Amino acid sequence: MAIYTKEEAKQIMEKALSFSTADACEINLNGSESGNIRYARNTVSTAGHRSNQTLVVQSNFGKKSGTATIDEFDDESLKKVVKRAEELAKLSPENPEFMEPLGPQTYDESITFSEATANITPEYRANVANSSIEPAAAKKVTAAGFFDDSSRFSAMLNSKGLFAYNKSTDSNFTVTMRSNDGTGSGWVSRDYNDISKFNAGEASKIAIDKALMSREAKAIEPGKYTVILEPAASIGLLGNMGRSLNARRADEGRSFMSKEGGGTKLGEKIVDERVNIWSNPLDPEVPTSTWNGQGQPLKKTSWIEKGAVKNLAYSRYWAEQKGVKPVPFPSNFIMQGGDASLEDLIKNTKKGILVTRLWYIRNVDPQTLLYTGLTRDGTFYIENGKIKHPIKNFRFNESPIIMLNNLETLGKQVRIDGNLVPYMKIRDFTFTSLSDAV
Repeated sequence: MAIYTKEEAKQIMEKALSFSTADACEINLNGSESGNIRYARNTVSTAGHRSNQTLVVQSNFGKKSGTATIDEFDDESLKKVVKRAEELAKLSPENPEFMEPLGPQTYDESITFSEATANITPEYRANVANSSIEPAAAKKVTAAGFFDDSSRFSAMLNSKGLFAYNKSTDSNFTVTMRSNDGTGSGWVSRDYNDISKFNAGEASKIAIDKALMSREAKAIEPGKYTVILEPAASIGLLGNMGRSLNARRADEGRSFMSKEGGGTKLGEKIVDERVNIWSNPLDPEVPTSTWNGQGQPLKKTSWIEKGAVKNLAYSRYWAEQKGVKPVPFPSNFIMQGGDASLEDLIKNTKKGILVTRLWYIRNVDPQTLLYTGLTRDGTFYIENGKIKHPIKNFRFNESPIIMLNNLETLGKQVRIDGNLVPYMKIRDFTFTSLSDAV
């Protein structure tokens, strides 16, 4: 049994802590039960179930730290892992950025667990695969997909009196559909804490339709185009922008958030004023744990407000150096959207390109947040409010900052990779060359 209750987890961790002789000791206990099914060429290839549990002990003597891990929790095993962590700590050099463990904290009750997701069966997973394979075969399309679900818990206890516990569920689904003639490709992704929100047939149909629509794509000239970005297309660029909201990197002159001559862009307007981005562990669509790996409480936090940088993330160490309060890194990103559906955005576009997703995104210039990558799995030319024909894929060179300053329309929010991101219409998106990949 890999999922322990709060009481069971605390009992095991308290037993381990009782063996500690270190100046400070932190114990993390994690466990998960997960299942998966994979299919390719319209046939299930693998399916499985995993059960894991791990206890990690970090012992400190002054600024020296040692860590040891074990997956057996009898008294002798717990003594052994604590002793090993202490031996390693005594051998380690001092960490000049060591921070004492936090004392007791108060956390909001998380909403990350769904009983329905925890009770997923092998039969359910088989039906997910079948919901892709049967309609794909009927349309002369080949499906390759993966569905994974998990129940897990995380717990933390330290010698300063902190105790934290969270139980959660997750599910992830991706499928690629290829037309049997090899010229068309469609793709879709879904992820939920609550599996009752997931419809495998609906998701698979989107990918099938795109595979059929994208056959025999035509080449058009690279250049600057108005684009409609589906959330799977923009999440990579937005995620990279989010990771730049790091106070230390900005203070040290190593990021886009650094100002020439010193200082940061905190408080400055950097994108269109319609852009509002925040994190919230209690958002019902994208809930997360209400505490992080250091035991810090996570609260709703605004990062970009009316286009201006509202907060930068400060680690405990860097906050102490700067004499400010720590601001924990976000566990999710939520970008405010509008009311327009994807169909509305297409209908209101005279000329443009619909992008299903971007991939193979690579950093070109961290100081300007310039990235390059490729479109994939369904790229279409729009004319007079309708999709006119599929087009060959492009390589792009673009910055999320430039992208969000060229914002035309915000559409409805969609969950993608644990975040909420809207459909977006962007002008002057830069495509630099063609790609023959489907």
